[in-house]
Amino acid sequence: MAFGIKREELQQWKEAVSRGEIAYLTHYWLEPRFPGVTTVTKVGCADLDRLSKWCIQNGLSPRYIHNRSSFPHFDLIGPKQVEILRKEGLREQLERFRML
Repeated sequence: MAFGIKREELQQWKEAVSRGEIAYLTHYWLEPRFPGVTTVTKVGCADLDRLSKWCIQNGLSPRYIHNRSSFPHFDLIGPKQVEILRKEGLREQLERFRML
């Protein structure tokens, strides 16, 4: 279950993904399979080759890309999520979702 984002943020992410950009969208998330995890960052890109290369460059397996027809994405959680958000300079997301 996702919450903590505005419709406008989701729309901007979808537009960027559709243009083939690497786009980041963080939101609160509750998933019983991952106890203690309260946020996820969806890293999306419609260009699957570009998204696969992004995964490899960040030490992640492209095998875990969710290949949704319109909005392919990789779900970042835990320490790797924080590491990459810092690396990408996405401080607002880190602060907003209390990951600092």
